Amino acid sequence: MSGRPDILFPLFGELTGLEGVGPKTAKLLAQLDIEKPRDLIFTLPHSGVDRRRRASLRQVPPGEVATVEIEVLRHEPPRSRGRPWRVQVQDAETAFTLVFFHARGEALRRILPEGARRVISGKVEHFDGMIQIAHPDHMLPPDQAEAIPDFEPVYPLTGGVSLRQMTRAVQAALDRLPDLPEWIDPALRAREGWPVWAAALRTAHAPLGPRELAATSPARQRLAYDELFAHQLTLALARASVRRGKGRASLGDGRLRARVLAALPYAPTAAQTRAIDEIAADMGQPTRMTRLLQGDVGAGKTLVALMALLVAVEAGGQGVMMAPTEILARQHLANLRPLAEAAGVVLEILTGRDKGTERRAKLAALAAGDIQILVGTHALFQKDVEFQDLRLAIVDEQHRFGVTQRMELAAKGQGADVLVMTATPIPRSLALASYGDMDVSVLDEKPPGRTPVKTALISAGRIDEVVDHLRRAIAEGRQAYWVCPLVEESEAVDLTAAEDRFTRLRAALGEGRVGLVHGQMPAPDKDAAMARFQAGETAVLVATTVIEVGVDVPNASIMVIERAEGFGLAQLHQLRGRVGRGAAASTCLLMYQPPLTEAGRRRLEILRETEDGFRIAEEDLAMRGAGDLIGTAQSGLPRFRIADLERQSALMALAQSDARKLLADDPGLESGRGQAARVLLWLMEQDRAIRLIKVG
Repeated sequence: MSGRPDILFPLFGELTGLEGVGPKTAKLLAQLDIEKPRDLIFTLPHSGVDRRRRASLRQVPPGEVATVEIEVLRHEPPRSRGRPWRVQVQDAETAFTLVFFHARGEALRRILPEGARRVISGKVEHFDGMIQIAHPDHMLPPDQAEAIPDFEPVYPLTGGVSLRQMTRAVQAALDRLPDLPEWIDPALRAREGWPVWAAALRTAHAPLGPRELAATSPARQRLAYDELFAHQLTLALARASVRRGKGRASLGDGRLRARVLAALPYAPTAAQTRAIDEIAADMGQPTRMTRLLQGDVGAGKTLVALMALLVAVEAGGQGVMMAPTEILARQHLANLRPLAEAAGVVLEILTGRDKGTERRAKLAALAAGDIQILVGTHALFQKDVEFQDLRLAIVDEQHRFGVTQRMELAAKGQGADVLVMTATPIPRSLALASYGDMDVSVLDEKPPGRTPVKTALISAGRIDEVVDHLRRAIAEGRQAYWVCPLVEESEAVDLTAAEDRFTRLRAALGEGRVGLVHGQMPAPDKDAAMARFQAGETAVLVATTVIEVGVDVPNASIMVIERAEGFGLAQLHQLRGRVGRGAAASTCLLMYQPPLTEAGRRRLEILRETEDGFRIAEEDLAMRGAGDLIGTAQSGLPRFRIADLERQSALMALAQSDARKLLADDPGLESGRGQAARVLLWLMEQDRAIRLIKVG
């Protein structure tokens, strides 16, 4: 798969090669991310203007666009500077005025000679009881009037580029469309009634009416599918390349898992049992597992992770679990160790803090196979960390690994199975977009013993009541988090907000009772402040959002979030999940600064209504759109020009199964359809995928 196929060259040249596009326009188009003819053809019109011919403007309501044939009556040049040039005209039933500001009179007299007939099109306005059109979009002799489309597409524009220039540039790009081989499964295309690629593009750029602008129109659906299919093909190739790597079947006999279940004070939920079975079945296969474990806040991922690690140990191998921070690694250790001891399994931790003799001893024990399960931070990736027989790597993925990092991790264990865990419920369409290369297990039930959290909305003016409420709770021996507002401008501003709040709460609640954690602190200080809170030495922890993930303090039963309207839904849901981990009834107070925007109020109300993270994620997606939801920049989420992740998740699912099936039937993409799919990958600039195609 050496280089871009010749058939695509016309679409990948310079924009300036297109008729009517000079260097200046090309520079302006680059602001819309349009750098070559390919980008133009994938920039579809977002709306359209009805320019069908009318008999008269008499019945046309103001604000509408109308096209009508007129007779030019007379020109009225401006009487003084700054006044418009007016042209009085009449159609079949009424007289009206055309208005031109900063007009060049001789040019207008040439275009609109008195006594001539013209077809004009523009937005109708009513002014002082008179009908007028200012600066018509079109003014043509009747014999040239068919150049005005009945329905004129409107494109996204940038300053300096007019709709007419944009339309001409798009048309010039469409004139270069090559005839590409079909990459969509013929049966699927027939079932959906989709046009062929070039026809779909031409239809999408020449809509006959609003129905053809809708994402549901066959032409647009097909073009969206092309994008989603190219993306899923990339993920499927990544998945296939991981699976081609030597896998090992890890079959456990269940003895260690049985000991842990016997030691648990409760029975696992049905969702936990299902996930445990799916993972064990994958690990028993000779191909490598790449599975995503998605669980809502507090759905009991830790138990599922331990059971998976025990399969590796039962099979005579080792397991590793990687957390994004030292605190979380230590917390996994604290949660897992008692259960590992019940099973008689050696579990150790390795972080950047391990130095010298102690570190060397741990590495030796690891290489000898004496440590069966290792928990740690990314320090686990260092060159000198060697396992005797690594069977399973679990990544606690709160820092959002991209596909590339997942591949690196898999390379560490010779054939190790990989399980990625995320505590953020992701709506189905986004899970497919970000993790389409993986199989997914979902934990959608809460284990017994977690108390529901009562959520209330409180206006910022009532802060004194909140502090009184805290004072009483602390007196009863309870603990609370106080999350400071997220100030976008800078971390320094975040910091002063947190320090102010810390000082004021300390004054209100007592010197030693309040701790502080923020992003600017050195890690050891942060850990120390967290540890004091975990040990119950401080009763209130003031924090910027560093606490949102994973920290477990069962005695903390109050969560106050200041300026909650400034946070995203998923983030608020994560923060709220820090309480309700013990037996005490828990509350989450969302403090807001009135007046709330409509969207802000809706967000906070959704949180008050439900604790179901998946429902919250779907709402969040509907309200904010995919890019914002996971911060496109760091998530590696693709940017689609045509497809819409929120509304086309069914298409995404279809694209995934189609891509996986194509690769199963034709792993090297050698068949006719496989070759066509290669062209699609080049067209969609999926260079990563192209590198993954097995050559020969």
